[in-house]
Amino acid sequence: MAPDSNCDGGLETTTDRTVDERAGRVVVSYPADLSKWGRFQVEKPSFRAFLCKTREEAVEGDRWEEFVGVGCCGNTLDVPLRVERVEGGPRIAEDTEIAYEVRDACGLEGSWRVQSQGGPGRA
Repeated sequence: MAPDSNCDGGLETTTDRTVDERAGRVVVSYPADLSKWGRFQVEKPSFRAFLCKTREEAVEGDRWEEFVGVGCCGNTLDVPLRVERVEGGPRIAEDTEIAYEVRDACGLEGSWRVQSQGGPGRA
């Protein structure tokens, strides 16, 4: 399991939301067949901060298809993330902790092959 991290930035608190609605911790999973490079990308503090800045809420079962980069020379890699658990309310705030789990493989093709001619062909 990847280390936990608080978000570096977040959504500003609005007067119509209370502290009770904040998510204290959000556990997000990625597929077991995500490459080492892909795991490095999603587990970086900057990617966790990105999730906090681009997601207002998290609900168990939510699926987020996130672009993680192209590497040095190639094709895009989109990673299917899934919200496994939310501790507290649904609202993601700057102090929400983002944690990762690994789930079953899903046929994701994302390693150096995603960037090479021998990689996955997409119509």
